[in-house]
Amino acid sequence: MNGFKAKFKVNLAFSITILLWASAFPIIKIALQDFRGQNLAALRLLVASTILLVYAIIKKYPIPNWKDLPVILLLGFCGFTVYHIGLSYGELFISSGVASLLVSLTPIFSALLAKYFLKERFTIIGWLGSLIAFLGILFITFGEDKKLSVMIIGVVLTLLATIGESIYFTFQTKYLKKYGFIPLTVYTIIGSNLFTIIFIPNALFELGQANYFSIISVLYLGVFPTVLPYIALAYTIQKVGVSDATISLYLTPVISIILAHLIIGESPTIISIVGGAITLLGVSTIVFKEKFWIVINSIKSNS
Repeated sequence: MNGFKAKFKVNLAFSITILLWASAFPIIKIALQDFRGQNLAALRLLVASTILLVYAIIKKYPIPNWKDLPVILLLGFCGFTVYHIGLSYGELFISSGVASLLVSLTPIFSALLAKYFLKERFTIIGWLGSLIAFLGILFITFGEDKKLSVMIIGVVLTLLATIGESIYFTFQTKYLKKYGFIPLTVYTIIGSNLFTIIFIPNALFELGQANYFSIISVLYLGVFPTVLPYIALAYTIQKVGVSDATISLYLTPVISIILAHLIIGESPTIISIVGGAITLLGVSTIVFKEKFWIVINSIKSNS
């Protein structure tokens, strides 16, 4: 019975993480009707930081070491400021479903950054997965029912957001071990606000002019996709490990496309769906590359 309860809790945490992160993409579309990209990001991070600051006080998290603050601020800037502003602007030009597919490239960019800056090994299967994923991007870019120039702008901005998130995940390892998953998330999200302060006055002006649905969307984005999934993911990682906990997140684009259709009536083209499937195949190849090598080495040792 205890085993069933434990498995249920893990599956529930999986579901919460995937559903809330997937829901962010169509909800951003709604909020962008009344907010500029940078102002939406500023308000979203402000809401999240307020909640996390209260959470940190309740949990009595210590203030980070002063020598770590520059890196923590840089991680916050890349992982949250750049990510949210880039994604918000990107969704002005592309569908939310396509945006979610492009964000799923984070593991590939993270692997490439780890190879060139952390000297980690990048296998032939890794390069193959990257090639497949970028082929998928080409399908996505040409598949949307929009002008090519508009699509390219949206794709580039969203990829910029993805690269920012990749930098965050790649270079957080040292500080993750030192502070823990949730405390580091709290520090970096709060730190990311320092880079959006300049947008707050205009953001508050737009907030006063926005309609009810846009205001609710901003509050939803600040509370649910930005805060709760990290807590749920931390619980999942604690129970099943990083690898198994993050593999399931590649369901996010699929759920996002479904939610976009249900919430805002947005449907991708057939070519974009094919491109998305190719992209996910490439990303999956990167994710499972270590397991592939284990199988290959096992075959070699038995032959």
